[in-house]
Amino acid sequence: MPPLRGRRYPICTKTVKSMSTNVQSYKKSSFGPAFFFLSKRRREALAHYYEFCRLMDDLADEPNIPNPGRQLDDWEAEVHRMYDGTPQTELGRLLQADAREFSMPPDRFLLLIEGMRADLTGRTYPTQQALDWYIYRVAAVVGLATLDILGVQGKQAEALAWQEGAAVQLTNIIRDVPEDAKLGRVYIPEELLTRFGLTRQDVLDNRAPRVLAAALQELAAQAEAYYEAAFKQMAGFARLKMIPCRVMGYVYLKNLAKIKKTGFLFARPVKLTKNEKLYSIAYALFKTFF
Repeated sequence: MPPLRGRRYPICTKTVKSMSTNVQSYKKSSFGPAFFFLSKRRREALAHYYEFCRLMDDLADEPNIPNPGRQLDDWEAEVHRMYDGTPQTELGRLLQADAREFSMPPDRFLLLIEGMRADLTGRTYPTQQALDWYIYRVAAVVGLATLDILGVQGKQAEALAWQEGAAVQLTNIIRDVPEDAKLGRVYIPEELLTRFGLTRQDVLDNRAPRVLAAALQELAAQAEAYYEAAFKQMAGFARLKMIPCRVMGYVYLKNLAKIKKTGFLFARPVKLTKNEKLYSIAYALFKTFF
């Protein structure tokens, strides 16, 4: 993969800088408190993995990146080289060391790439089960990798990764309906749309928005149940190790609550302000220690 050899993608350098091992860099980020309690080495590993995630996401979503499918193939080959001991990129070499130290299996990378391919092909999701498999690849796997780095593994960790991953991804799906429609993508299961008398084309053309709002309400209820289960699951682990998970959960739960206030009638993604995000982080820290 000659275009990638020996360097990172420029588009991802911001991610690494914002997740720098320097504590001052964390303080500048609204998510800084979530990582302050981690060791320097764990912060480094999270920075490298999140850079990889950001890169895969950009390949799936950014319209100006040339040959994104080919680049996903190249990164799949690079992941295999990481585990063979012959990575060709700077990021690959960093991830190789992280994977070895934190016992991260190859599927933490390969399944994410597979999920991004589904985005590129505009795959549809006829059933909830089909959507769940997509969510597992693009969200739960990220949670599993994060927990690997935090030193949390086992059946309970797998359950937590699925619960929080599903909650966050369903929130993203609801929030991004308008933007995804512009890309020709619909993540709402077709069986759910059918129950409400809708089609995929209705979503793409923004027909019957109030009926769609009722369908989104059902997805939101699923997400809320997953958030509740995830927070209960976190109680079984060391408090400090759960801070990043708890912060992520409360920030996205707050975002879902803000979306609900619109009645699920919105023309653009509903996002938190910086102050709303900081409030959610403070609340998550409070719930961690009290």
